[in-house]
Amino acid sequence: MGRKTQMRSVETTAKTVEEAIEIALKELNVERREAKIDVIDKGKSGIFGIGLGVPAKVKVQVIDQNTSSEEMDASDVLNDLIQLMDVSVAINLKDSQSEYSDRPTFEIDGEDSGLLIGRRGETLKALRFLASSIISRKNKKRTNIYLDVAGYQERRYDSLSHLAEKVARQVLKSGKPIHLEPMPANERRIIHLTLQDDPDVSTISTGSGQERRVVIEKNN
Repeated sequence: MGRKTQMRSVETTAKTVEEAIEIALKELNVERREAKIDVIDKGKSGIFGIGLGVPAKVKVQVIDQNTSSEEMDASDVLNDLIQLMDVSVAINLKDSQSEYSDRPTFEIDGEDSGLLIGRRGETLKALRFLASSIISRKNKKRTNIYLDVAGYQERRYDSLSHLAEKVARQVLKSGKPIHLEPMPANERRIIHLTLQDDPDVSTISTGSGQERRVVIEKNN
């Protein structure tokens, strides 16, 4: 087993990821919820359990003391979920005052990022919903988080913003309202935010459930 310490973070190796995490937490003298855990390598055992194999390697960093309790709870839940999924990724807490969200904001990246995005982002949506549900139950109040994987959500939001502007131009040209494809609430919000200061068009949400969508129409 070995370690490499840098500022308030430490990299450790051990036979398993869990052992490496425990070593790092002890070295930093913090609890799991007070640390950001990045799995660098899940490691591999020797053939049939025989031989040296490849040790697991993790990087554990102490979370900034200015981090809110809500952000710490969210970080705690995400770390637990990622460990249960057995994927090699890093979870990073970002500035929550981003262009698209003022909620606890996390970026996940690493070797297995693609597994957490899924087809059309479905796995990412499910992970965000599950994490938000667990955090809400834990805090006994509704709590939503902003979660992105390898920049996928940010790219999606940028694409939606450009779509909103393009469709708005089409609406102004034709004078007819245009119904966009059904979208989840967080994506409809991007359409509304993009066009909220445009004096020439209005946006409304219509429909229910999975068929709820945004309609862009020309102002009189």
